[in-house]
Amino acid sequence: MEQVKSEDGKSGWVFNIQRYSIQDGPGIRTTVFLKGCPLTCHWCSNPESQGLHPQLFYFDTQCTGCHRCLEACPNGATLLGSNGKIVIDRRLCKACGVCADACLSGARVISGSLMTIDEVVNVVEKDSLFYRNSDGGVTFSGGEPLYQPAFLLELLKKCQRKGFHTCLDTCAYIQWEVLEEALDYVDLVLFDVKHMDPEKHREVTGVDNHLILDNLKRMAKMGKEIIVRIPLLPDINDSAENINALGNFTSQLSLKRVDLLPYHKLGVKKYERLGMEYKLKELRSFKREEVEGVKEILRNFGIEADIV
Repeated sequence: MEQVKSEDGKSGWVFNIQRYSIQDGPGIRTTVFLKGCPLTCHWCSNPESQGLHPQLFYFDTQCTGCHRCLEACPNGATLLGSNGKIVIDRRLCKACGVCADACLSGARVISGSLMTIDEVVNVVEKDSLFYRNSDGGVTFSGGEPLYQPAFLLELLKKCQRKGFHTCLDTCAYIQWEVLEEALDYVDLVLFDVKHMDPEKHREVTGVDNHLILDNLKRMAKMGKEIIVRIPLLPDINDSAENINALGNFTSQLSLKRVDLLPYHKLGVKKYERLGMEYKLKELRSFKREEVEGVKEILRNFGIEADIV
């Protein structure tokens, strides 16, 4: 896995900081979403997290046709189509933000900005009162936060020095030595398991799962507090065979909790607005009884399964 660092080692790429988050760990939390990911999951609901550098969102329904972006774009990436509508040539777009600055209607938004450690921590610190009153804290997510290991490590250190509970939301596709160093400053790990079969894992994420599962074994031996999370996808990883394999694997590691994240289509529109292809257009949503069936399988292994 490529490890990306900023030039000064004290800044990194962030695409969102979500305050008052209640689904990314215990209590009230602030979730910091870092850009960059070694996986290309077909269902990813945050496609803007996959690439490291900024990307341009184009909300065509908000465009008023003022054409200020046509005049502003320095790279010739914004064009007028034959139907009179604005067209973006993504091959030429550098996501420089000039067109977004020129747009008066909010139709253009740049996702991703370079932030220093202090800038991120200053935002996190604003909600410190909520952390104390709810046993909350800060969660680092993505993308894959370990894609920017030096930046993440310094953020974790500074947050722990301030007494904040720290949570790492990771797929753990990273060399163990890098992960182990970060874990010294992590109180809770939300560990994503996409599929138990290595070849099927590769089909839907771009990589196999050997490194991921090996890291989960090592982490469990450390005695770290871990919650396994599985994005539950119909006809992809919801089979009894796969869920039984997950239950068997996690129970052998003495892990007692799995969070289920049933598939939804909330992120589909993002692909269109980023000029990206969504590969699971025909995938259906889950029925309640199907998810309950998955929970029952995991309960047979002594595992508490919650729907997130």
